[in-house]
Amino acid sequence: MAEVGFIGCGTIGGPMALRLLETGNAVRAFDVDPQALAAQRAAGAVVASSVAELAHACETVLLSLPGPAQIEAVVSGDAGLLARAGALRTVVDLSTNDLALNRRLAESAAAGGIAYLDAPVSGGSQAAREGRLAIMVGGERDAFETVRGLLESLAEHVFYRGPAGSGTLTKLINNQVFLCASVLVQEGFVMGARAGMDPSDLLEVLKASSAGPFMARAPLTLSRRFDLGVFALDIAAKDVALALDSAHALGAAMPLTEAAHGIYQQALARGLGGEDFYATVKVLEEAAGVTLPSLRKPVKPA
Repeated sequence: MAEVGFIGCGTIGGPMALRLLETGNAVRAFDVDPQALAAQRAAGAVVASSVAELAHACETVLLSLPGPAQIEAVVSGDAGLLARAGALRTVVDLSTNDLALNRRLAESAAAGGIAYLDAPVSGGSQAAREGRLAIMVGGERDAFETVRGLLESLAEHVFYRGPAGSGTLTKLINNQVFLCASVLVQEGFVMGARAGMDPSDLLEVLKASSAGPFMARAPLTLSRRFDLGVFALDIAAKDVALALDSAHALGAAMPLTEAAHGIYQQALARGLGGEDFYATVKVLEEAAGVTLPSLRKPVKPA
């Protein structure tokens, strides 16, 4: 059985690599943090000593990395995959990346006879553990078909979206919508609290009214639990910034996203980056001089 390379075994990448092992794939894994590889080694993965080792040994290498800087270094850096390619034929980037960088990397890879697919995931670490992610893929259709089986072992839904960058842009739009809409929802509850409304009562009314479709994540904010590990605020802020960068490159105006990005930046400045994304409510509470009380029926930890 051909080994699959996997680079980046953190919060999302680790569970995905384990899922590949559980579904019968041979995995050779690498991470700059040796501790992140402990679970992979215990589950039967071969632990690689470098990115170059994976490029030499594996036809397909999957990436799950923090952001564009790390992705660019791993793919096209002096010690990256493209510079050290041996067996390598396909790179599948499961990270959330920059649209323009995706397209540049796809061009660089193609020049060396290697396919590069942008294939960001949505669903979180629990969905990654259970193989219930959604994956949005951009790049060459033929290359996608060669790795479709691998992706389907990781995901409940796999969407082929078109040319290079299409998967990334779809993911950025998804995150832009839910992350920025969350700030809007928080504003409403903060305004209600400022007027003396109980958020539990307000939520009951909103769920039964035209705002109902937007209330799915309101209980998280109102739980006052910002340590559930749902989605870190610093990563959320990065994704909103990437969505804005892509919008600027495409010539699309996103004034509401710009405003929400400002709230995320203020939250980062307050040192909230390690908390869950909905900790942005603390910025709004401070500005209004009010603190939302917890729901009378608290959210259970994930």
